Amino acid sequence: MSDTTPPQHTSREPGSGRFVERLRGETPTMTVELRPPRSGLTRGGAMDMWIDLSHAIRGLAARDAFLMLTDSAVGEEEEENLQHLTANLANEVEPWRVVPFLTCLHPLDYCLRYVDRARARGVESVTVTGGDKVRGAERCVPHGYLLRRKFRERTRSLSLGGWVNLHRPIAEQIDFATDPEFEADYYLTQVVSHHDLGRAEHWLEGAERAGLEIPGSFGVFYYRNGRRTVLERLSRFFPVPVDAVASAFEAGVTPERHCAETIVALRRLGGGHAYLCNLAPHRAATQFDRIMTEVATLEAGTS
Repeated sequence: MSDTTPPQHTSREPGSGRFVERLRGETPTMTVELRPPRSGLTRGGAMDMWIDLSHAIRGLAARDAFLMLTDSAVGEEEEENLQHLTANLANEVEPWRVVPFLTCLHPLDYCLRYVDRARARGVESVTVTGGDKVRGAERCVPHGYLLRRKFRERTRSLSLGGWVNLHRPIAEQIDFATDPEFEADYYLTQVVSHHDLGRAEHWLEGAERAGLEIPGSFGVFYYRNGRRTVLERLSRFFPVPVDAVASAFEAGVTPERHCAETIVALRRLGGGHAYLCNLAPHRAATQFDRIMTEVATLEAGTS
């Protein structure tokens, strides 16, 4: 389909995808973010990673989780997420369970073709962001909302997601999300933690005062260990409460328990929907089960 193809409109209104419907509900929705293989791996190395990713997606979908696939996360080029859905998961996982990211770090023609391909494959929601800087890649438009606007002009059958960063001034982020030009049916937040819960609390309070109508999901990071060198390296990509996380692990808190504590703390604030980052693809379903067991234990008050 060329760029001159007229916009296609269907009877579906924006925001009616099943992911968004779940985010609008009161039952907590769990989503897991996974990363495709990095570009440039050997054929065998990439194939092994795709196999692990396929097993993870099938296992998590069976647990009623939604799946997010990144697009060149943390500045590293990755193989295309949509190609994996087509080549390796066709007829195995309902495509509406997969919520891919698409950044502006591609030519505009590619992005427009991507959204057409996503619709054709049954994808119902795409999260559109500016994207972390990748060597040699320039944004086709300066900001994610501009790309969402182009998609909205092209089709109304996809739910489009935006990004808010709770580590920026909250009032600024609320202004962005409530602006009609934000052009999003839902939002995802940067990673937050129970060690710094005030940011999530201020966001929820401010969003309610401002009348923000779109639902959202909070990012929760699965810290695999509490080594300070690892935490400090992670802090190059997002704010990490290094001392608090390290102290928790030193006190004997497990990775699953630590992750669950953030999920439960958010739920108690009213932020019931979360997406988990940094699960290992070859163990994602097992890690997810252990996290949710800890969540149930904490919510039951049995520990």
